[in-house]
Amino acid sequence: MIELFIAPLTETYFQKALIGGSIVAVVAGVVGCLVVLKRMAFLGDALSHAMIAGVAGGYLVMKMFFGLEAHAPGMLLGSLIAAVSTVALISFVSRISRVKEDTAIGIMYTGIFALGVVAVSIFRHYIHIDLMHFIMGDILGVADTDLWVSAFVAAVVLTILIFFFRHFQLAAFDTVMAASIGLPVVLLDYVLTTCVSLVVVSAVSMVGVILVVGLLITPAATAYLLSDRLDKMMVLAALFGVTSVIGGLYLCVWLDSAGGGAIMLFCTFQFLVVLTVAPKYGLLSRWLRRRNLVPQQLIEDVLTTVLRYGKPAPVEVIRQYLDPVKGLGKVMKRMVQDDLLAASASGFALTDKGEKEANKVLRAHRLWETYLSSIGTPETDLHPTAHKLEHLREGDTVEYLDKKLGSPKQDPHGKAIPPGE
Repeated sequence: MIELFIAPLTETYFQKALIGGSIVAVVAGVVGCLVVLKRMAFLGDALSHAMIAGVAGGYLVMKMFFGLEAHAPGMLLGSLIAAVSTVALISFVSRISRVKEDTAIGIMYTGIFALGVVAVSIFRHYIHIDLMHFIMGDILGVADTDLWVSAFVAAVVLTILIFFFRHFQLAAFDTVMAASIGLPVVLLDYVLTTCVSLVVVSAVSMVGVILVVGLLITPAATAYLLSDRLDKMMVLAALFGVTSVIGGLYLCVWLDSAGGGAIMLFCTFQFLVVLTVAPKYGLLSRWLRRRNLVPQQLIEDVLTTVLRYGKPAPVEVIRQYLDPVKGLGKVMKRMVQDDLLAASASGFALTDKGEKEANKVLRAHRLWETYLSSIGTPETDLHPTAHKLEHLREGDTVEYLDKKLGSPKQDPHGKAIPPGE
């Protein structure tokens, strides 16, 4: 069993794939957090696809003018130009027309991607690019040049994010406030887009279009389920990205499958596991919260029942005044925990907090009875109708009723209406 883990580590190709993939995963995970928070996921996909035009252009220029084939710096520069041009065109179209930004992204990236495909096919005698390799990547065939380029880009991007972390953080969560205190929000957006472009450009030749988009989005989304702080989210995203690369590479070797696909499969599996078991935002915790949820209307009915009873009320007495309800014991236990009721040998009594809440409900009930009586509702319908309406106390509804009725002191049955706060 141990040999299954040790043997791949002795292979040079596996070591390079592990190092290169981890570098890309760390920087993509960190940048991806801002991409997810600013809802720019589609833009990352657009940049990665549009880059084929830049790769083709860079390849063609280096081949025709310098006689160099598959020159990495030339293709990197061409890809960056294509990415920046894509962003500029998207911004231009969305600003001067009624077309929304997401639609402009879809139009521009497919157009530029198509331009790259056509260029590759027309100049196929000069450009020798495997489109399938470009889309799927070949992480198990990482070259030394790819490692150096990805390491350099990662260092530059991480340095920018560290130095301007607070600026990016504020712009991501509250753009209006960031602009109001003088932060260059538009410039920050362009810097972030440039960082995303650099990450995509440096990684596509190594991991392919699909994997670079996946590493930008999925680890960050996984971390988002576990953290409410940006700095912690970035650390977790980088960690999930690295574990995706490690797990995917082992999966690739064991199953003899494509490297990029295996990494993305493992990355998605991580997301689904976290989505299920996340303590705050996971499906399991959501189900438990809904299972333990106590309806507010039932709580208010219990409070007014105990208040009207006038002394500690046993559960049997409380049950008599409520509609048939399951789990009343759980409700009473929760109310004791919330300091609304105090349990004793003789029954349940209201605490100061519980009495205050009960009087609010009773006040609403008796004001509704008074209002219903004033509009001619039959006396037999006053109580049941008011019992339904007493729970509708959003905003200033109750105080509006009180003002409209002239602040009455008694309801139609002669009972005192509790005063408002």
